[in-house]
Amino acid sequence: MQTILGANGQIGEELARELKRNFTSDIRIVSRNAKKVNPTDTIFSADLSVRENAIEAVKGSEITYFTLGLPMNSDLWEKRFPLITKNVIEACKINGSKLVFFDNTYMYPQNDKVLTENTRFSPIGRKGRVREEMADMLLKEMKAGEIEIVICRAPEFYGPGKTQSITNAFIFDAIKESKKLKVPLRDDKLRSLIWTPDASRATALIGNTPDAFGQTWHLPVDDHKLTYKEFIALASEIYGQEFKYFTIPKFAFKLSALFNENAKELQELLPRYGYDNLFDDSKFRNRFPDFEVTTYRKGIEQIKKEQQALI
Repeated sequence: MQTILGANGQIGEELARELKRNFTSDIRIVSRNAKKVNPTDTIFSADLSVRENAIEAVKGSEITYFTLGLPMNSDLWEKRFPLITKNVIEACKINGSKLVFFDNTYMYPQNDKVLTENTRFSPIGRKGRVREEMADMLLKEMKAGEIEIVICRAPEFYGPGKTQSITNAFIFDAIKESKKLKVPLRDDKLRSLIWTPDASRATALIGNTPDAFGQTWHLPVDDHKLTYKEFIALASEIYGQEFKYFTIPKFAFKLSALFNENAKELQELLPRYGYDNLFDDSKFRNRFPDFEVTTYRKGIEQIKKEQQALI
């Protein structure tokens, strides 16, 4: 059996579909209010901050995927994420399960240096430090060798369905609502964005590749990196209309943070939008050369199709 912890978010749902398509029909879905993704799934509702729940959730699993997310709240992250990670690691040890950990890039430096799997952590802000703590816990266990662990790391999302990201909120949600598009800080810096279904497909592939464990993997992105200016121009071409946008300066975010909790939580992530974001996925591409990465054009076309189907 393969178990997905935090399975009802975008990554978890796509992961469940991919596992069903290509690897197994024996899938357990775990979340606070678990719901089936595939008809053959079994479900287990649990609060993983409770150690006993985590142990029961993982019981009988050959492979366990950690795709759990929390609201963008630093207090909540500091209180719950390290505890949940510790509980899941212990649960996997007790049950003899491999652990596939879906990670983000918050612990990386927010500058224009190329990011590889060997980039040293240098987090900015509380959420970045929490993600560093979680990653360090996993790397320590990896080194100890008591359980098999693999880290799958993804940059910022864009994508269909439930995808939540700055790019989706500022660009595709704005298109859907016929509002002017927004860009944080700079429109002339290259972005590394991952198509959420690709992130899930790659995670499933790594999780079912025995020699991939004991390592960190950068998940694949379209290697034709675009600036937000170019990304919006491509969207304009695909949608057949010219989208106007404005760039939000740093001081506007700071001002908004005084009155808006979401804007306040966003502050520590802003520096990366002032630089080229260069996410190196060459390790994955070299190991899995047949993996078809979704181009920005195909991704935007799919989002357009999905939006038009809802009209």
